[in-house]
Amino acid sequence: MTFQTSHIPPDTLDDLGRSVSAEESDDSISVEAPFTGERIGDVPACAPRDVTAGVSRARTAQTEWSSWSMERRAGVLSRFHDLVLDRQDELLDVMVLESGKARRDGYEEILDVATNARYYAARAEEFLRPRRRDGAIPLATKTMEYRTPVGVVGVIAPWNYPLTLAVSDAIPALLAGNTVVLKPAEETPFTALLAAKLLREAGLPEDAFRVVTGWGDEVGPALIDAVDFVSFTGSTETGRTVAERAGKNLVKCSLELGGKNPMLALDDADVSAAVEGAIRGCFTNAGQLCLSFERLYVQDGVYNRFLSRFVERTRELSMEPSLDYDVEVGSLVSERQFEKVREHVNDAVSKGATAVVGGNARPDVGPYFFEPTILTGVTEEMTLAREETFGPVVAVSRFSDDENGIALANDSDRGLNASVWTTDSDRGWEVARRIDCGTVGINDPYHAIWASVDAPMGGMKDSGIGRRHGREGIRKYTESQTVAEQRFASVASPRQVPTKWYARAMTSVMRLFKRIEEGW
Repeated sequence: MTFQTSHIPPDTLDDLGRSVSAEESDDSISVEAPFTGERIGDVPACAPRDVTAGVSRARTAQTEWSSWSMERRAGVLSRFHDLVLDRQDELLDVMVLESGKARRDGYEEILDVATNARYYAARAEEFLRPRRRDGAIPLATKTMEYRTPVGVVGVIAPWNYPLTLAVSDAIPALLAGNTVVLKPAEETPFTALLAAKLLREAGLPEDAFRVVTGWGDEVGPALIDAVDFVSFTGSTETGRTVAERAGKNLVKCSLELGGKNPMLALDDADVSAAVEGAIRGCFTNAGQLCLSFERLYVQDGVYNRFLSRFVERTRELSMEPSLDYDVEVGSLVSERQFEKVREHVNDAVSKGATAVVGGNARPDVGPYFFEPTILTGVTEEMTLAREETFGPVVAVSRFSDDENGIALANDSDRGLNASVWTTDSDRGWEVARRIDCGTVGINDPYHAIWASVDAPMGGMKDSGIGRRHGREGIRKYTESQTVAEQRFASVASPRQVPTKWYARAMTSVMRLFKRIEEGW
């Protein structure tokens, strides 16, 4: 099956593949279209020496880039914002072609990258400006806090959101004065390479954002060893390896890892709204979303109505290989991911779970398509009860009261995202605050949280460390430097004053400071 990708100029993918500098390796990685399993192009399989060379060039470029004024750097990202919107059809064609996602899901990435570019271009100067801090002695001590770039940031991005997770974390790193070396997933390198091309068109110096393609077990360790900060999004298991290597190098890292996310539908929820939220929260991007729900808990009073409507809506979802916006569910990304989803479902059914809808592969649609699936009767001995499936599969269970629902939601070693559905706002906030997840949506699956880029976002427990978005999302890419000037009246004990007298005087001063701060 051949797809018409009219928005991709001829030879674009070949040109993007050739843009990767890989002098140390003649090997290549073949990229396929999940819709058909056909090869769409090749990229170099970079060797560790290629990574070292790329980081070296980025380090040289960082000196010039960090010397640019914040206004000038922000101008580049502002122009990039416009290019992403202007060239969205080309970006979407490439993204859908190599990831197999539905176009409507890809458009969320366009919005996300443009939003982050606009937000940080407008706020970076405020977040990073020098700040006056309270000195040791009022008036006598002038203390300032400065923020300086860490240097070269290594970004290791996964395949499920090949534009967002390759670029949105790089945007604040660049605005903070760092340069970036990106290692995209082997399955989806062309989206990242096209984004790099648009950044250069926006005025970013060529070596300020470099892309190294290659196998993760070869390129990843070399990148971690060479950079000054690591930003990683991926599985918890790989995240532990990344953190261990970064720790040995005394390199800071930010990790967004896997989730086993719960959704609670309380007994006063608007059932129709909650079902639509579950559809979006469970099956967006064919369930290949870190924030998606794999555990859905419904309170007894609305369980039957909810499940009936949820099954009905799931059956209505359109699933086909297409570059058009009207398709609701796309393909899984690869044979490996397809087999994992199928094994999880087959294991659950063989141990007593019921697939009330779905549960089957759809080779008639494409090689890696799997039906949106709702399971009931899932128990602890089933693999998907605890492990992240990362596909269009959700387990639905009952709960009795709020305490029971909260306990079920928290019964996981992951803590990335959750959702609570209720018509009682106060009740929703009370339940949400007691769920151990980094983000919790009330009457929303994830869109409101993800789009609130002024608020930090990340995981608790085994779902990661660090935060993206907001002030924290850019300050993590900086080092804090404190400079203090003592103008007179030294804090230290004067040589001519006996230490015993100094201690008594300072004790009195400390008591005075406390009374002043407490308002007398």
